Amino acid sequence: MKLTHYLFMGSLLLTIGAFSQNKQLLYDFNEIPQSLTINPGVETDFKWYAGVPLLSGVHGYAGSNGISVNDIFASDGVDINIKFRERGLNNLTPRDEFSSTVQLEYLNGGFRLNNPTIFYSFGGYMELDNIGYWPQDYAFLVFDGNADQLDRKFDLGDLKARGSLINVMHFGINKKVDRNLTIGARGKIYSGIVDYSSTSNNGYLRNTAGVNNRIATTLDADLKLRTSGFQALDEANDSDTATNEIVKRAFFGGDLGLGIDVGFTYHLSERTMLTGSLIDLGFIYHTSDPKTYSLNGKATVEGIQIDVLEDFANLNRDFWQDLVDDVETLVPFDTDTNSYLTFRPTKLYASIRNDFGEPVGNSGGQLNCDCTAGSMAGSELRTKYRNSVGAQVFMINRPRGPQMALTGFYTRRIGNFLAFKGTYTVDKFSYTNIGLGMNLQAGPVNFHIMADNLLSYQNIADTNYASFQLGLNIISWGRNK
Repeated sequence: MKLTHYLFMGSLLLTIGAFSQNKQLLYDFNEIPQSLTINPGVETDFKWYAGVPLLSGVHGYAGSNGISVNDIFASDGVDINIKFRERGLNNLTPRDEFSSTVQLEYLNGGFRLNNPTIFYSFGGYMELDNIGYWPQDYAFLVFDGNADQLDRKFDLGDLKARGSLINVMHFGINKKVDRNLTIGARGKIYSGIVDYSSTSNNGYLRNTAGVNNRIATTLDADLKLRTSGFQALDEANDSDTATNEIVKRAFFGGDLGLGIDVGFTYHLSERTMLTGSLIDLGFIYHTSDPKTYSLNGKATVEGIQIDVLEDFANLNRDFWQDLVDDVETLVPFDTDTNSYLTFRPTKLYASIRNDFGEPVGNSGGQLNCDCTAGSMAGSELRTKYRNSVGAQVFMINRPRGPQMALTGFYTRRIGNFLAFKGTYTVDKFSYTNIGLGMNLQAGPVNFHIMADNLLSYQNIADTNYASFQLGLNIISWGRNK
């Protein structure tokens, strides 16, 4: 196999280890303080909480919707080249996605002041976000070339990818308007470390019949790649100051941007409620070390043409370089350093939930401790029930259009110290995604752990993805005067 084949396969398999931004287990699991991060309008009753640095919120997810590691590397006696062609090259389409998102909280907390109906939250986290789609026609070009492909138009628009590493600092306000309605908003400051995007590509490459039995190759290209931050990090790496450069760019020394999250919880009745949130409605303006690489133009060539009678005296001339120069003139490759704007991948959550069963705690819905999953307004606590069932929807803005997931869930509470949430999610990655989350409250110590796509754990290599999430917090329910 050629070196380019190995490089192409390697880049694919690296993106198979991907991460998703859907946190269906955490959403509306309001025993957990981090549920505020995906719905600033969630109902809360904490007086204050503090996340343990670097342990309060860790989320990871690996997968792809079109192929698994086992599809390529299973010990089944089939040559790897055959498996890659049959299960990858001939099966994947430009709609197949390889995305990655990782979030690591280093600061998270919240508190109430004199007004018990208002809860403030703050924090910071690092986020790595990448997405790429299977470049189908590029893959065929790499593996088969364009020889013997007369009149086939290879679509250069198959290339769509973007990614970033950013630091996010945020501050939110959660307000209980009345017994039925809670709203919230969170402002964000983005500090970009590195960024790349190549999402608006167009054009084609095609072979047609030329003259004198030659093949004419036409390249019509409008390709663009924008990057920011890579040169600064490369220079810092050469001088062994890469860590300092990353920290500098993470805290207002890189590309800056602003964003907002909004959300609400509304009770249709005592036991039925609607929730919704819009997350990461924002932008980053890239002014630090930006570079844009573009290839734009159209050229048709029929190979090297030599007229021996006319060029007899110049047969030592580099005719191949002449051809390359002609193509570069017609399809120039340019680089500029203009600043550019990117928008964050905005996410939408919504749910409907119904509580049922006996109240948790003593009779009449009174709790035997100062903790509840309901809301606080003065000394008024909403009753928490042992069971909840409902449905959630998730959408995220992506280069090829919105990506959507539907989730059904069931929550079971055991006293005031233990709660479980089970989910069944359908999305483009799987129709059999069963997840389970647990929240443990041991005095002031709050610990939660969640895992997704549990049926896949019998053979991780054969799954399209797997995920986990965990966190550790200290919570106080002390009453306000």
